[in-house]
Amino acid sequence: MIDAGIVFSSVLNGLTTGAIYALIALGLTLIYGVLHIINFAHGASLMLALYAVFMLKDRLGIDPYLALVLVVPGMFVLGYLLQRVVINRASHGKDENILLVTLGLAIIMENLALLLFKSDTRTIETAYTLTTVALGPAMIALPKLIAFGGALVVSALLLLVVTKTDLGRAIRAVAKEKHGARLMGIDVDHIYAMSFGIGLACLGAAACFLLPAYYVNPQVGSGFVLVAFTIVVLGGMGSFAGALLGGLLIGVVESLGGLYMGESLGQVGIFVIFIGVLLLRPQGLFGASA
Repeated sequence: MIDAGIVFSSVLNGLTTGAIYALIALGLTLIYGVLHIINFAHGASLMLALYAVFMLKDRLGIDPYLALVLVVPGMFVLGYLLQRVVINRASHGKDENILLVTLGLAIIMENLALLLFKSDTRTIETAYTLTTVALGPAMIALPKLIAFGGALVVSALLLLVVTKTDLGRAIRAVAKEKHGARLMGIDVDHIYAMSFGIGLACLGAAACFLLPAYYVNPQVGSGFVLVAFTIVVLGGMGSFAGALLGGLLIGVVESLGGLYMGESLGQVGIFVIFIGVLLLRPQGLFGASA
């Protein structure tokens, strides 16, 4: 019988990880909800953001959390330009072309990282990297606690932008009916690029919260984006509430799975839930029926 304190600690760790998963999945959900395509370059973009945070700390001594003011806008600009200049022009309006273009971008990004940084795994050290905080009977790493709070704040800001601003109303209009939105005077191509940019800005924030307690290498994005895809489908394609709650759920399931079955099998529970949802509720937990 595993001690209750250990289980409580595992749940807390799962929630902190799940908040980062949710932030990554929210960016993916926004891109899917507006452009109706899966961005295969999402994981590679997260990897680039992690390298940006690493370089700012390694070369300029900028703390990862302070790097938010540089990395988040930088990733937004990168996303905007990629969609407006590369994806939009190369796809010629065809969804299947967009999938291939984003897949090609992912390959280019990963190989560029291999060329510049080799395959070495890199980490950073800060004054608070090994600091822990007592929460009841559990001890949790301070960077994970900050990541949890920061991810929830960024997620809340994203939801406010989408629900309460003119840009958010335009995004929802384009997601619902792009032809009608164009007739109402909305610049659809601009909204596409803004959505892609905001999606990558979420990755920039996630990278800043991740790196104090994590690592970066050219393949690091693959594991995160696989879980993010699972969360998007689990919560319901295009559902922000589903991505947020699904991310927290997946984080807890992964943590408890690692506790009971070992770290190498920790993600088995994720895919058991994923298959169960597909069988019982194919539209996802918060998705609308077709």
